[in-house]
Amino acid sequence: MPGNKYNCNPSTPRSRLERLLRERELRRSNLASQPNEDANRQAELSEYFLTDGENLALSGDEDFADGVAAARAFVDGCERQEGRPYKQRLLVVANRLPVSAVRKGEDSWQLEISVGGLVSALLGVKEFDARWIGWAGVNVPDSVGQKALTKALAEKRCIPVFLDEEIVHQYYNGYCNNILWPLFHYLGLPQEDRLATTRSFQSQFDAYKKANQMFADVVNEHYEDGDVVWCHDYHLMFLPKCLKEHNSKMKVGWFLHTPFPSSEIHRTLPSRSELLRSVLAADLVGFHTYDYARHFVSACTRILGLEGTPEGVEDQGKLTRVAAFPIGIDSDRFIRALELPQVQEHMKELKERFAGRKVMLGVDRLDMIKGIPQKILAFEKFLEENLNWRDKVVLLQIAVPTRTDVPEYQKLTSQVHEIVGRINGRFGTLTAVPIHHLDRSLDFHALCALYAVTDVALVTSLRDGMNLVSYEFVACQASKKGVLILSEFAGAAQSLGAGAILVNPWNITEVAASIGYALNMPADEREKRHHHNFMHVTTHTSQEWAATFVSELNDTIVEAQLRTRQVPPLLPIKGSVDRYFQSSNRLLILGFNATLTEPKDTLGRRGGQIREMELKLHPDLKEPLKKLCNDSKTTIVVLSGSDRSVLDYNFGDYNMWLAAENGMFLRLTTGEWMTTMPENLNMDWVDSVKHVFEYFTERTPRSHFELRETSLVWNYKYADIEFGRLQARDLLQHLWTGPISNASVDVVQGGRSVEVRAVGVTKGAAIDRILGEIVHNKGMKAPIDYVLCIGHFLPKDEDLYTFFEPELPCEVPVQTIPRPTSVPTPVNPSLPKISTGKSGSKGSRLKKQRSLSTLEKRANIGIVNAWRPTLMRDRMSLHEGSSVLDLKGDNYFSCAVGRKRSSARYLLKSSDDVVTLLKELAEGGEPMPVVSESEAMPLNSDGVAVPLDSEGVALPLDSEGVVPLNSEVGEQSTENI
Repeated sequence: MPGNKYNCNPSTPRSRLERLLRERELRRSNLASQPNEDANRQAELSEYFLTDGENLALSGDEDFADGVAAARAFVDGCERQEGRPYKQRLLVVANRLPVSAVRKGEDSWQLEISVGGLVSALLGVKEFDARWIGWAGVNVPDSVGQKALTKALAEKRCIPVFLDEEIVHQYYNGYCNNILWPLFHYLGLPQEDRLATTRSFQSQFDAYKKANQMFADVVNEHYEDGDVVWCHDYHLMFLPKCLKEHNSKMKVGWFLHTPFPSSEIHRTLPSRSELLRSVLAADLVGFHTYDYARHFVSACTRILGLEGTPEGVEDQGKLTRVAAFPIGIDSDRFIRALELPQVQEHMKELKERFAGRKVMLGVDRLDMIKGIPQKILAFEKFLEENLNWRDKVVLLQIAVPTRTDVPEYQKLTSQVHEIVGRINGRFGTLTAVPIHHLDRSLDFHALCALYAVTDVALVTSLRDGMNLVSYEFVACQASKKGVLILSEFAGAAQSLGAGAILVNPWNITEVAASIGYALNMPADEREKRHHHNFMHVTTHTSQEWAATFVSELNDTIVEAQLRTRQVPPLLPIKGSVDRYFQSSNRLLILGFNATLTEPKDTLGRRGGQIREMELKLHPDLKEPLKKLCNDSKTTIVVLSGSDRSVLDYNFGDYNMWLAAENGMFLRLTTGEWMTTMPENLNMDWVDSVKHVFEYFTERTPRSHFELRETSLVWNYKYADIEFGRLQARDLLQHLWTGPISNASVDVVQGGRSVEVRAVGVTKGAAIDRILGEIVHNKGMKAPIDYVLCIGHFLPKDEDLYTFFEPELPCEVPVQTIPRPTSVPTPVNPSLPKISTGKSGSKGSRLKKQRSLSTLEKRANIGIVNAWRPTLMRDRMSLHEGSSVLDLKGDNYFSCAVGRKRSSARYLLKSSDDVVTLLKELAEGGEPMPVVSESEAMPLNSDGVAVPLDSEGVALPLDSEGVVPLNSEVGEQSTENI
């Protein structure tokens, strides 16, 4: 059985870490055994992918990468080799395919390398039988063209998604590039466009969802059982939800290649909640750095009100794993390229061209987030302050044009050109200028040569997902051992920060000083810094990144399956209803908050906090409850931690039993409140705990505490979640070191609450005594043969579920009938709230009330005379109320509402499901006359209830108030034993 350490193979990995380590070793051993074969396969494909260098994208950025080796590696990894064992299928879903299509005729297409940077990052798919699903970058309205393109792409293991021009405009240019991309990079929207964007937002978002559904339809069409679906980037945030709705068992991972902003930025997005919930449908969510993962978890916590854990985000027991997977490059490819003749020739030319001068290099996309103006201004500041370096250093800035039709990008281009011209005019000479600025990309060989001759690389991104330019520079610096100046706002700063010089690109003075420090750095320090970064770049490769993510995704599925085995199934409503109508004496125990109330806004944005503090019955339950309460075969108990006044307000008009404060107070709605508290209950600790709760309520905005007669509860559900947790931890430290250090209390921690209650105060401990009073009061003539227990209880109160678990009856002969250890005692409805003074404590008053033996005798009579056979059969039990139960396993239904980790047998998702269930139960049943407590049994002159025989004649009682065994009831009971 799973989880049984005695039944598993010793060689089987038991923990998650063991599984991942074993898979990693197997992966490395497989790669080591086939290096030559993989190299030959790449060489065979090289001819197809060689194109003019001017058509290639800039290598190294997370959005633009070198297409030649990337596409070659992708197809290389996708080819299935005959004679090899079966590989797991991997469906890579991205906005763009690794190739772009150019139409040459009605049914003829030419495939060219696309400018997608994601391709180069997926060099690790060689271990999988991969398919790539995405848009081909062209509008194909006719079926003939679509069929021909699909066939051409199939040869490259690519599957197209056909998007029309309007969808592309609204989805890609609109929502993705004008809303999500700026937001994720902390740019926001230009003020003059904000109003227009707000008006068109909904149509763009609708197009976004429609496009994601189109991607999902293609995935569903080609999906096979066991496939892994890997969704990429902000273009497809809605895709995991679409896929899971179609097939909940599908293995789905999602990875973001940009930063994920803080929750304060993300919450400004109107569709914030929809996007977060859609991403959470995935099994594994990956980011470049821990900061981005932390921001995502924080957004889910603060915006959705979900629970963030060290492993990810938990929603009603469903865990979405969230982790950081730093992306890398194919470092071996860059290292090998330095030995190629054409690269050596480029290096020689560059050294001659810049002889006697230090070379600084910037390689960026011409984009607002790359910080090119800030970089150039910092270089100007350096030249101003260091006269001796003016003719000895040159900055080479490669700026690849992008989105040239967008006004903001055109403005940025003009701004950069103006700054470069001004600096060159100020510090340049007739023979040399300090800045060489190129508005174009370089081919792979020229770029490698440029990396190799550079002394200082300057990466000043204002915000960047990772920025692999820094990785490529380090990979090409084996001989030069140049210095890397890196923005702390680039994701690469998390990986290369120890060996690089980290700067704030907005601080021009700091960057200028760092340039001077890098140019004058001693050789030994340069070597140490380079060695540290080089080791990281060569071990954390793109192959390792891709393989690690898929490995983690597979393992996440395994863990989810193991976790699912421990989660109770959903309640079979039809079966529970059928059993209900087949039984003759039913007991329904219902919680109140989150069970019989309307679902609340967990973050209290719409007044949910006030509504929850004033709990009200779900309006759709009023009629079903009334019908159920009038059924003579059904007994309903509302068992809640709430105060008596709350239950009186909501259920005073129903004929049912109310058990307040976790069952410590009990009454039939037609009678008076009585207490079921143990005699030794000590409440002297209440005053000091109350002072602590008041203090933390004042310190924690939107928190509140509730003073009950047997407990105190501090609730921070609507406070800032992180601040609330810190305050709760501080509160617990105060309690344990002071007010409750020697008190007999239990501290019960809920999801976002702290409750202090006397030892032994739980719903499970109270239900036994409650049952005894119910049996006595109703004068039951048949055993309880059906129990339905529903609630959203704290873990400590889930002993109520296990109390009713049917057990085999005891067959040992019975000699005596035990007396109940504790019975309900009347409570004056006008009883004042807790007073913790030493002379008049709540505990002492309740002790005095229990000295009266009237109800003890009544309870003994009721239980013994109604169920003497069952009592004698179960005489060994310590329970006084369980003796009235005659349950079979199929007639007991315990249900946790909205809580998947539970001791209950079944689950109900929300109170809406409770409404559905109780409505079905209320469809049938017999009306029951309203009987008050005083009418349940006649009382004699001493106030003791007198049992009746079958003809309504009072039976005689002995000196202990018990019916003698030779009476009519006693004889019948003896015969039934």
